[in-house]
Amino acid sequence: MSGKLFHSPFLDAHPGFNLMAVAERSEKKAHLRFPDIISYNSVEELMENSDLELVVVNTPNYTHFEFALKALRAGKNVLIEKPFAVTSEEAEILFAEAAAAGLYILPYQNRRYDSDFLSVKEVLASGKLGRMVEAHLRYDRYRYGIGPKVAKETPMPGSGLLFDLGPHMLDMVLELFGNPLEWTKTLGHYRPGTQVDDYAHIHLKYPGHVQVFITISMLVADVQPAFILNGTRGSYVKERSDIQEQQLLADMHPNHPSFGIEAPGKEGLLTQIAENGDKTQVSIPTVKSTYLNLFEAVYQTIRNGAPYPVSQDQILQQIIILTHDS
Repeated sequence: MSGKLFHSPFLDAHPGFNLMAVAERSEKKAHLRFPDIISYNSVEELMENSDLELVVVNTPNYTHFEFALKALRAGKNVLIEKPFAVTSEEAEILFAEAAAAGLYILPYQNRRYDSDFLSVKEVLASGKLGRMVEAHLRYDRYRYGIGPKVAKETPMPGSGLLFDLGPHMLDMVLELFGNPLEWTKTLGHYRPGTQVDDYAHIHLKYPGHVQVFITISMLVADVQPAFILNGTRGSYVKERSDIQEQQLLADMHPNHPSFGIEAPGKEGLLTQIAENGDKTQVSIPTVKSTYLNLFEAVYQTIRNGAPYPVSQDQILQQIIILTHDS
């Protein structure tokens, strides 16, 4: 799914990239969409292609470190899916290897380029909420049964819901608020027969007594708002928007005029209280979003040395929160 939806359409659409090859170890499907693509039987064979400048690592979580390290040692730049690594030690090795080789290893954090997050970021930066008090970020699903993906449902490094969706949520929090002063985590196991966490809650504390709460659950039948921000002068509530994912599943091309545009009725709600106590509410339309902007950032970093939006410090802090108690 990752390669089909989140990478290949944009590598194909962006003029700075030439989608050349893929590793397909079981079913050969890439040629159905990209007739000229080279399909290798193994990652090792793909790494031997001297024409490749960039390798995307979007394999199961526990393999990210191994394959990214192989790519760097084969002289390739790397775009690596979340989680970047399953330990901070692995992440530091990858960053050091890339720096020593004069290469780039770049985290793929696509949810920064969702319209819901961009809307939240814009409202927060506007100052319309006043001084921040608290923020709630949720990622809700309802999946009662055990899924078929062994790497996600079997106890192993990087498995479970915290490592599946936690990197998305923590990346957004770190981008909005920076590094926390401290945090606490709670994990839960609720589905019958589950071997991995299917619930996670993280409470992060920031300067000025700002409280940030992340909740991720696989057992929410009535999905709650994805973002609730409360400040001294107002509140902002926004539902989650997976519009790009929905459109990609429907085979919409990233260059389609409607791509990344939310449907009417999905606007965020800004509530403000004036100094005289008057209450006003206004819908905030979201801007058009596209993951092409992520691949533009990748291109500008590799070709022109531009700073990449997701910093090394943010990735290391993210992994420390995933793997350590405060």
